[in-house]
Amino acid sequence: MKRKTLLSMILAITMVLFGCNKQEASPNVKKHKNTLIVYTTVYPLQDFAQKIGGNYIKAESIYPPGVEAHTFEPTTETMKNLADADAFIYVGKGMEGFVDQTIQMLKDEHVKLIEGAKGIKLLDSAHEHDSDHEAERAHGDKDPHVWLDPVLSIQIAENIKNALIELKPEAKETFEKNFASLKQQLQQLDQQFQTVTKNARNKEILVSHAAYGYWEKRYGIKELSITGLSPSNEPSQKELAQIVKIAERHHIHYVIFEQNVTPKVADVVKDEIGAKVLRLHNLETRTKEDVEKNKDYFTLMKENISVLKKVLQ
Repeated sequence: MKRKTLLSMILAITMVLFGCNKQEASPNVKKHKNTLIVYTTVYPLQDFAQKIGGNYIKAESIYPPGVEAHTFEPTTETMKNLADADAFIYVGKGMEGFVDQTIQMLKDEHVKLIEGAKGIKLLDSAHEHDSDHEAERAHGDKDPHVWLDPVLSIQIAENIKNALIELKPEAKETFEKNFASLKQQLQQLDQQFQTVTKNARNKEILVSHAAYGYWEKRYGIKELSITGLSPSNEPSQKELAQIVKIAERHHIHYVIFEQNVTPKVADVVKDEIGAKVLRLHNLETRTKEDVEKNKDYFTLMKENISVLKKVLQ
């Protein structure tokens, strides 16, 4: 028996259903003899792992398409999948609320735990925002959206590459080659961001969620965030008044929402302030449409650059 412990709490009630055999395939990912099964939290970790691992791995995010990543809690089935996997990649630094407990449950399960942001100094979540409000601190005192910085993403990718080499040293040459290609793409993406932002007349963006602090630090973009605006609930009169005040003060012509904000919320804000609505993608999870159209990290980030080009002109 490779599994020494029952997964306390969550897995205990389901152990009868899936037994103690570590080689049993998870219900979502078919396990092959020479394929590493890797689960991740946010989507960029999945994409980087798959691009580096190539045919040697099968990477999948535990977040369902379009889920609200900030409030995600793993199900019993998710925990079973993680226990059967070869590796679990997460951002780390306390950014995913459920991860610490999950790590404890997996400590005797022969699953390699990979901290994607290891070695990276995360930004404080409280950036310099409009003086009338503070950014939400949904993740505590640190900003987890480090994957939105192409330069820091190189470090994330390298952490993943090194871990995959430890798991499958015979594939080191392939992993190194694939990482080098990914690194080059990330460097090119950084250059594209620099081109758009360097000579921009306007450096301010009004966003529904303070997720873009790494762009602020790297490229000089100043994000003005709307405090407390839910992605699914219609804004209150107080929130609308706040948005109008910020927009008028900074001569904002666009209000930017994320991919999981309902059209109704966007329409209410648009009508109230008379601004055009655009969308940026935080890449925490892909939408069903993203999956159907096979959009990867670079597709989504280049779409973000196109939005910034319009807003910053």
